[in-house]
Amino acid sequence: MKRLHVHVGVNDLSRSVPFYSTLFGAEPTVLKGDYAKWMLEDPRVNFAISSGNHAAKGIEHLGIQVESGEELTEVYEHLKAADRPVLEEVATTCCYAKSEKSWISDPDGVVWEAFFTNGEATVYGDSPALTALSGNAAENACCTPALAPAKISCCG
Repeated sequence: MKRLHVHVGVNDLSRSVPFYSTLFGAEPTVLKGDYAKWMLEDPRVNFAISSGNHAAKGIEHLGIQVESGEELTEVYEHLKAADRPVLEEVATTCCYAKSEKSWISDPDGVVWEAFFTNGEATVYGDSPALTALSGNAAENACCTPALAPAKISCCG
């Protein structure tokens, strides 16, 4: 089953964690000095916040998280059919998790990721150059990998 992903950059994690914990009625499932994540079932969402150098303030990106490689293949096919450039990452580490993911932006520059998380990581990880997809993307935003190891494909 798929899950909506929302990642928000915040100024002060120590103020934002209590706010979102109260809002969701739940404590974060992951809490680091620069990152927090809530894996909520109602509504079914992976909601993350981060601060520091890798965070743009406000909504950084949206995404679709899947629970299997088969679901990821299905979502990737939807990305390719959207007739927009796709930034493909293979195995990557981001937001203290190991994942496979691809990126796309909508016609207005809103960046979306599709990903399957297959493990935890002890480091925050790298971010790709999403500015290749959208002028709205922050250069050092979370989860945006270096363009060199990624492959951009389009419209096919």
